[in-house]
Amino acid sequence: MPDIKIKAKDGGTFSAYQSGSGGPGIVLIQEFFGVNKVMRDLADGYAKQGHTVLCPDLFWRQEPGIQITDKTQAEWDKAFSLFKGFDQAKGVEDLIATLAHLRTLPGVKKAGSVGYCLGGQLAYLMSTRSDVDCSVSYYGVGLDGLVGEAKNIKKPLLMHIAEKDKFVPPEAQKKVKDALSKIPHVTIHTYAGQDHAFARVGGEHYDKQAADLANQRTAEFFRKHLA
Repeated sequence: MPDIKIKAKDGGTFSAYQSGSGGPGIVLIQEFFGVNKVMRDLADGYAKQGHTVLCPDLFWRQEPGIQITDKTQAEWDKAFSLFKGFDQAKGVEDLIATLAHLRTLPGVKKAGSVGYCLGGQLAYLMSTRSDVDCSVSYYGVGLDGLVGEAKNIKKPLLMHIAEKDKFVPPEAQKKVKDALSKIPHVTIHTYAGQDHAFARVGGEHYDKQAADLANQRTAEFFRKHLA
């Protein structure tokens, strides 16, 4: 399906890749490589599971249409530059606007969110700052600085944590687990020996066994909470 346009809260419009229609909704939240082939393939995969999926371009205020890979140092440098300049609060606003648009589409009665890396951070924030029906966070970064918002979680949140995540050291993981394990709506799975982005197909640290397990848990989670 072609990309659609969504109106931002503060004016302007941004694009979102849509895949699927007629089923429960999912806001798919990008890594810091943009809405690239990896994200579009993920969207198509969730659509095949019966979902209506929107994956919005969250870097549109800096540079619309970013679609880079993890294959060259220049692209990594570009990704980190975009991440550094990213306005987290505006990003969450755009995700909430995406969620609102998603709920207007045919057949969407409930809608969840799922994100990876930067998107994993934002999926957590969707669970604390929006009325999304459920959220899934894959190896979210910077969550140790956001645990103060955990008290706002009112809907189910599933978290996939990579034990050897090079971007999330053990002390940061412990802080997140200590804070969130006390919340009944939160389920945390840690994947022993896995590094960041273990579920990114084709990535340096992709691990099929761990990815398949995490993805199975995510599919079951969405079936339970979005039915």
